[in-house]
Amino acid sequence: MPVLTRLIPSPVVVDINAGALDDLAAVLADQRISASGKLAIAISGGSGQALRERLEPVLPGADWYPVADGTIDSAVKLADDIKGKQRYDAVVGLGGGKIIDVAKYAAARVGLPMVAVATNLSHDGLCSPVSILDNDNGRGSYGVPTPIAMVIDLDVIREAPIRFVRSGVGDAISNISAIADWELSHKIHGEPMDGLAAAMARTAGEAVLRHPGGAGDDEFLTVLAEALVLSGIAMSISGDTRPSSGACHEISHAFDLLYPKRAASHGEQVGLGAAFAMYLRGAHEESCYFAEVLRRHGLPVLPEEIGFSVDEFVKAVEYAPQTRPGRFTILEHLALSADQIRDAYADYAKAIGS
Repeated sequence: MPVLTRLIPSPVVVDINAGALDDLAAVLADQRISASGKLAIAISGGSGQALRERLEPVLPGADWYPVADGTIDSAVKLADDIKGKQRYDAVVGLGGGKIIDVAKYAAARVGLPMVAVATNLSHDGLCSPVSILDNDNGRGSYGVPTPIAMVIDLDVIREAPIRFVRSGVGDAISNISAIADWELSHKIHGEPMDGLAAAMARTAGEAVLRHPGGAGDDEFLTVLAEALVLSGIAMSISGDTRPSSGACHEISHAFDLLYPKRAASHGEQVGLGAAFAMYLRGAHEESCYFAEVLRRHGLPVLPEEIGFSVDEFVKAVEYAPQTRPGRFTILEHLALSADQIRDAYADYAKAIGS
């Protein structure tokens, strides 16, 4: 009999609502996550530490591990600390993207399931099979299992600085550009596409792009949170970051590498990169709509708005293909010279009304 279905790596629990933290103890008591209540909880020094005081009474079997930063060294230290203690049922990452990435890596290293409790919506790594960690050479991507559970309390999200929501918006919208790059590579080079992964990532991006709400709206925050979770699952399905990472992310990586002390937030950079990449591929109306939505959410659409000159932006776009060798996007397809990038940028800036 033919195989009619496939197993999809995804969380067994996704809880996105106002007050979700009140249900955290019940979620963690799920027999598929923790039968004993013995948990290793990684927290940041900011939002995580504040929430520890709230959660410690309802999680008496947990040990708490402060994490200094989002480096590979911190992730290895967390794993070593966990291994040196009692046998835990799961690792919980309580905080922003850096803490969750550290917890995902540490959990993978010690062979435990990981629960992501996000305190902001800054990017789609919350539920992805990848940990982005700083190392001696800059920043690296490390494959890890998908979190077994995902908890997002909208009350907590609203308390975080609005820049985190804005960053998540840019990352979610960039899916649309990334899928266009994947389709281009499929057409030109025959790169295999996973239709389900592409559908999930595109739907997530379109849901955020078309939603009329904003950061103070629970309905919009729910859509954004769901989009970021779906993007992570799409990456799990495809086995790589292809559904959510194309020319937009190459441009962002170039900013990070060329100007490490000046780079803006991930979502700001990929949102700008996506709008420009859409213009490069000839989707001028879509590019202008991207810019309109990004502006409505307070995101940059021009490099000057995040402190970069046109010359620096041109250099970043020219360098971008080197950040992901083997990945084919509109940048590799066009192979533009610096002068051609400059001309294209001038046209883009004029089109979006700089």
